[in-house]
Amino acid sequence: MTSSASITVDRAAVVAPVPRRLFGAFVEHGGRGIHTGLYEPGHPTATEDGFRGDVLELVRELGVTTVRYPGGNFVSGYRWEDGIGPRERRPRRRELAWHATETNEIGIDEFARWARLAGSEIMLAVNLGTRDIQEALDLLEYVNGAPGTTLADRRAANGSPDPYGIRTWCLGNELDGKWQLGYMTADDYGKLAARTAQAMNAAEPGLELIACGSSWTGMATFGEWERVVLEHAYDHVSHISCHAYYFEQDGDIGSFLASSLDMEHFIRTTAATADHVKAKLRKTKTIGISFDEWNVWYQGRPPTESEAPDAARIKAGEWPVAPRQLEDVYSVADAVVVGSLLITLLRNADRVEFANLAQLVNVIAPIMTEPGGPAWRQTTFFPFSLTARLATGVVLAPRIRTGEYDSARGAAPLVDAAVTFDEAAGSAAIFLVNRGMTGSQTVTIDVTSLGLTAVAQALTLHDDDVYAKNTLADQTRVGLTKNDSAAFTDGVVTVELPPVSWTALTLS
Repeated sequence: MTSSASITVDRAAVVAPVPRRLFGAFVEHGGRGIHTGLYEPGHPTATEDGFRGDVLELVRELGVTTVRYPGGNFVSGYRWEDGIGPRERRPRRRELAWHATETNEIGIDEFARWARLAGSEIMLAVNLGTRDIQEALDLLEYVNGAPGTTLADRRAANGSPDPYGIRTWCLGNELDGKWQLGYMTADDYGKLAARTAQAMNAAEPGLELIACGSSWTGMATFGEWERVVLEHAYDHVSHISCHAYYFEQDGDIGSFLASSLDMEHFIRTTAATADHVKAKLRKTKTIGISFDEWNVWYQGRPPTESEAPDAARIKAGEWPVAPRQLEDVYSVADAVVVGSLLITLLRNADRVEFANLAQLVNVIAPIMTEPGGPAWRQTTFFPFSLTARLATGVVLAPRIRTGEYDSARGAAPLVDAAVTFDEAAGSAAIFLVNRGMTGSQTVTIDVTSLGLTAVAQALTLHDDDVYAKNTLADQTRVGLTKNDSAAFTDGVVTVELPPVSWTALTLS
């Protein structure tokens, strides 16, 4: 059964320029995110620094612009000094967030070298869970200080004479959550964030400082947390964070496919709360949003066969190095949700200036590796990489007319879309999702105002089995396919969207 939807695109309906830092990712010291993920000295593709060359190639293909590091939950117990200097002198420590042994073979100096190879900017998080203002200032001096002071000279002695110039900093991580080392009330965190940000700005004016927002919309303190934190820290920070993870529950795939409705609510509520504080305090600047953790994550699932041995060791009280943890294997449905979340981030580009897919390699990630073996693309790799490549110029707000269906998140549109227009390049990109589970959608898109004349490319992510996955045994089971239904006539594009699918059109 085929139904229809229509979209009108107006070149005057500009939301904002495309923020390139929407296409960020996240690397945390946990599981195999680093060890046998980014870093594996004995691998056949390893660089002289021990980084996996095959992973670097995939990261560049993914189009990652910014990488948040080193956590995440990990950062709330991290001593950054452990990860600098000669490797043989670095301490091994129990890592409490993920119950593992941290070897500290990779620290900020190694990660900065990796980021340069990947072509990515670093977003650095400071530990405000178990540490304080002075440690944040010390880290800032170490990474950004010009030679001539003790910590900057130590960085130079460790092989990096030039400052790293890191401009974007997260003031802790998820400190509203009881799972976090050093979690605290909004009042206590707001005061600490304000003092830390004030000190960091005094040391280096012009930094982009991100205060912790809510860990998800289900937090009992959601909304009130943001209000209290910003009333303390408004003058000193530039952004507040959002974190959200989604997964299919109890076989309700329809509600899962509607996950972006929650993300939309999260963004709008956070923005409204920030604007309320702006008005209350009579400020002129506007606080931006950093959606610096988002993805599909099957939280609470039992360990897979490959994860089970490490899970058993942890349960027995051992502290393994780089255990297999959180290695979700993603389906077509998961990738369609990731594509729809990207659509929502783009449509809110006037407020969301940073976003980070969590994470990058092996741990709830678009890239998977096998130690000593291959690296491959998960299904979620494809909507991210194509959106990062095609979304240029400005974001336009489309007018969408489509049917709806009932979900646990409310009435969900069958078709959703985001549009970008690059006037200088003479091109546009239209990103589409069909949430319908039983039928195709014939979508007509009026792009007359753009002055374009052809469909240059039409690619769709779809499979008759919505649970099809790419695995070690079958690494290319799912990918993008050409959508031959796309046609352009008299300023109108027509395209057929298969059920549970994500599509990207390029117009010229």
